[in-house]
Amino acid sequence: MKRYLYIIGVCILSVFTLRTQAQVTNGTYRALTDANSARVVALGGLPLPVHDGDLQTAVFNPSAISPEMNNQLTLSYVGDFNVGTNFATAQYSHTFDKVGSFAASVQYYNYGNMEYASESGYVDGGTFNVSDYAVTLGWGRELTDKWSIGANLKYAGVQYESGRAGALGVDVAATYWSYHNWAFTLAARNIGRQLFSVELNTLDKWLPYSVDFMASKRLDHLPLTIIMGYHDIQRWKVTYKDPLDLEGYYDPVTGEYTEPSKARQFVTNLGCHLLLGGELELGKNLVLRASYNYGIHHDMDVPTARTLVGFSAGFGVKIKAFQIDYARSRNNIVGSPNFLTIRMDLSKF
Repeated sequence: MKRYLYIIGVCILSVFTLRTQAQVTNGTYRALTDANSARVVALGGLPLPVHDGDLQTAVFNPSAISPEMNNQLTLSYVGDFNVGTNFATAQYSHTFDKVGSFAASVQYYNYGNMEYASESGYVDGGTFNVSDYAVTLGWGRELTDKWSIGANLKYAGVQYESGRAGALGVDVAATYWSYHNWAFTLAARNIGRQLFSVELNTLDKWLPYSVDFMASKRLDHLPLTIIMGYHDIQRWKVTYKDPLDLEGYYDPVTGEYTEPSKARQFVTNLGCHLLLGGELELGKNLVLRASYNYGIHHDMDVPTARTLVGFSAGFGVKIKAFQIDYARSRNNIVGSPNFLTIRMDLSKF
């Protein structure tokens, strides 16, 4: 047990000593940060500190991979993630004695056909395809009845017209359960960099690295699990100056910028790190989910309009050997993508 805890400690310390460049970019391989399943989306799109054998949680939290996922298959589809964008995911898990549990996933992101255009804006009618994809192999192991660890090895690729690039990365995570229905997860995701690039030399070479701390509490007298999270631990300042000045910090007469108070900056920046969600079970076959991410609201909302940007919600229904989950996420003021996941236990067929 001490040896495993030592390994966890070394992994966690190592991710905090990565080059700063890897901690501030969210560019080329940004698709790796997009949640792949309805349940994860409905609860905020971060590593979930749960341990109920749901394969959907494996991609973002490899320490959740367990023998209860053995022979599970999940298929996820997202319609109109952004205008003209769709993506799909397939996952499968199997457990081997004395080795641990493994989960494999394939994610494909299709951004539709783009039109060729010259620098002057002339469109000649030709089109080309833009897509991302990722292949992940995860491993998880329960050390004791309180501790579990896990890791993902992933290959991410991009195909932009005739250009292509590939990157290699890893995730590491550890989860602790208390006897009072608390669970805590610390996960470092997307540690890695680009391997090669063909005709795409301007791309970011680092993966969108992040460290997230998550906690959950199942209430004693109500079938409700509260999810809380603090994401992007590796960097404190996640806010930025809006060049459009939608909040009116620039004086239109003098052109001077009025800095918000230090207290407001601190509260705003702290809020952008936080996540709050909940999962309410209504019987054995129905569950309702919802979450709020203020960081998304701050980045994507328009101050002059009242919107639900930052909110996600969904539900899950169990029908015999199938678990069907649906979620809708409000990421911007333009639209809300629909997430559908079907989970099957192949052992029951």
